[in-house]
Amino acid sequence: MGADEDLRRLIESAEQLGVEMDEAEALQWLAAMAAGEGGHEVVLDPTTGVYGHRVTMLDFSPVELDRFREVGKLVEIEDVPGVVETALALSGSAAQSKIQTHPGDADFFERVNIHAPTREEACRVLAGVIREKILATASGPSYRFIEAKMGSYPEDLVVHGREVHAGAPITWLLADVRAGAIPATGPGGEEVEVTWESAAEDPGWCKIDWVVADPIRHQVANASNMLDVTWETPDGEIVPLDGQLDPYFQEVYLDAASIPIFSKIAKQVLPEALDDYVEQLEAEVRRYTGPEPNYGKAAKRMYNVFRFSGRYREAAYIRELFDEPATVLYQVAALVRSVDEAADRESEIPLETLVAQVRRLKTAVVGTVRAEEARERIVRMLTALRRHLEEDTSPIDRAAHVHEAREEVEGIVNRYFENRLVCIPEIKSYLDDLAR
Repeated sequence: MGADEDLRRLIESAEQLGVEMDEAEALQWLAAMAAGEGGHEVVLDPTTGVYGHRVTMLDFSPVELDRFREVGKLVEIEDVPGVVETALALSGSAAQSKIQTHPGDADFFERVNIHAPTREEACRVLAGVIREKILATASGPSYRFIEAKMGSYPEDLVVHGREVHAGAPITWLLADVRAGAIPATGPGGEEVEVTWESAAEDPGWCKIDWVVADPIRHQVANASNMLDVTWETPDGEIVPLDGQLDPYFQEVYLDAASIPIFSKIAKQVLPEALDDYVEQLEAEVRRYTGPEPNYGKAAKRMYNVFRFSGRYREAAYIRELFDEPATVLYQVAALVRSVDEAADRESEIPLETLVAQVRRLKTAVVGTVRAEEARERIVRMLTALRRHLEEDTSPIDRAAHVHEAREEVEGIVNRYFENRLVCIPEIKSYLDDLAR
């Protein structure tokens, strides 16, 4: 059976599931994927100045580029001449904006390369620039810091009334960052402190999260910056501070001026990195199709697996799946969380922005959820959330409604993706093989 016949059979299966695939558009995308094989891995768009892996660049749309660059100014770790050099990129659904027309978050990824005489000094510099970024962006009319990850707990502890285990990443709230320490209870009931300085000695993977508001569109979203931090030794060796150099297969870098630092670090990525990346994604697919499934997250990872392992027709189908109107619910679940986080009583984000966001979410649900009972339940929950916002009820009461609404929406999203994945024979066969 020829490639075109395979595609037509896939399109017929999609139509039976109510997923519209444009054959001409799919063939065009397949041709673009095939045309790039064997060519340059990283490409630059001279018009916009963005660059990234050729496969990722095929899915990037510059329509929202100005907005992403504006948010990038908030989340980025800035260069320090002679000490810190960086390259900021979009990742996740933000980097796949051509197909994911309903992204829930604004995810960023940043290469942070630190020049220092010793590893200890590099860690100290990192701790300083992260803390400075958090304190400078704690709260404003269009943003609020939520939390950061840096370091690992040295032993089993009780922190903020919750048990944490040795080796788990440390979550820093604003009060903790300001104090420079987290109060905790040790295994024997003794009072201990986890200090910012001690956590920085072995920083592990670092991430900073905010909720941001767009005052023009009256909408909120979560924004995060995942940091891949390296230490450049005096003799030019590049050493990842978390022990692992992340590959560059999912990012779209926002400024051509950062190409020198990107190129320097990309040279250190091992030849087998793509195979390792696909293997890691497949482990996550197994997880998200297991006993506690989340087929929406599984679909996102399968899309990357398929497009980087040559299963282009299956990738073309999932690509179309994310452009279906019903997948707006993927955005709803994420934005309900964002509204709740932005509604903290210390937040400076205007109430009308949050209320307008909830109103738009209700409109989206009414227009996309076909099952009347489910649609009415979600609308009722969003109405309750809007009332809690307007009446400024306690965060605990509001959190219960947020949790219920997210569970309801995520359940619908999970069933939607599961039905449209396992009913495609090629994808069902892939999942069966993966499970075995």
